[in-house]
Amino acid sequence: MMQTLCERSMEYGNEVYICFVDFEKAFNRVDWKKMFEILKNLRIDWKDRRLLQDLLMRQEAVIRVADEESKPGIIGRGVRQECPLSPLLFSVYAEIMMIEAMENIDEGIVVGGQLISDVRFADDQGMVASTEEGLQKLMNKLNDTAKEYNMRINVQKTKTMVVTRDGGGEVNIVLDGQRVGQVNNFKYLGSFMSDGGRSLVDVKARIALAKEAFNKRKELLTKRLNKPLKKRMIRTLVWPVAMYGCETWTLRKAEVDKLEAFEMWLWRKEEKLSWKDKVSNEEVLKRVGETRCLIKAVYERKKNWIGHVLRGNGLLRDVLEGRMVGKRGRGKPQIGMLDELMEGSFEKMKRKAEMREVWKKSGPETCRKAEHK
Repeated sequence: MMQTLCERSMEYGNEVYICFVDFEKAFNRVDWKKMFEILKNLRIDWKDRRLLQDLLMRQEAVIRVADEESKPGIIGRGVRQECPLSPLLFSVYAEIMMIEAMENIDEGIVVGGQLISDVRFADDQGMVASTEEGLQKLMNKLNDTAKEYNMRINVQKTKTMVVTRDGGGEVNIVLDGQRVGQVNNFKYLGSFMSDGGRSLVDVKARIALAKEAFNKRKELLTKRLNKPLKKRMIRTLVWPVAMYGCETWTLRKAEVDKLEAFEMWLWRKEEKLSWKDKVSNEEVLKRVGETRCLIKAVYERKKNWIGHVLRGNGLLRDVLEGRMVGKRGRGKPQIGMLDELMEGSFEKMKRKAEMREVWKKSGPETCRKAEHK
């Protein structure tokens, strides 16, 4: 979602100012009194609220040092660890807090007439604005509201970023007298975002993690098992690590080259071949009985995800389709994450996506690698 929003904004020459917010010990700072007020306002049955009160408000804990235990202490806030209800209660608590924080706020990014000020999942918040002043206003309101809900923003772990076409923008956000640090890359929900809107940093990170996953099982994947079984294990244990979050990648030539080199690295390791052996890629593929198909797998995952989004009726579809404020720059536009799925226009692609069987059989008309040079 965040990557798509940034890409659409850059398409119209707009800068995106982002603040990735980190709440200090968020699950442990839930205020019970405030939470039960929220549940009451949401018209949760009083019997259910009473059960939750009995579950949460009579908790005690002891501290064990060696073989001795301290006297019982009363736990005064926070949701229970490993309780199935805890994620749900925290999500409700955080959602109401964010609704109150964004009330009467006119800062953010306008997409299709809709104002988007934050992108969030649980306690991972990404505040977005089109100007530095707008982002500062958003963060001031969020900081004040969070204090009312007994939540605290960790300024040391909170980071800012300016996403522009060429990267390198600057932003100065201050919270409680402390300047929030600015970064060029940030890992958000498991994927790296960069200030230039490129996917190369994330691709490199996923490849490194996938190589680590292979090396952890190296003895198993290089033993004298039959070859089809080893290939299935690699596709099951290693490929998903490499392709995590690939649905939002923009595959230019650099990204394609990195992924294809990683694919060959896997087959060479599986065959116990070193670069010193001077065996060509074609010979390696012939030995393992494979063709290059990692890029095709990435493409299929992107196609399945985009088809699901376009057939739905959510915020992400509005971001993809909505009009943006600004004007497209002169010259050839930058390659976007949807370009390799298009055969003509966006409207034609959407009509295909609405027909599942046609969409499954669709594919790029030309060589995918040639399209991204």
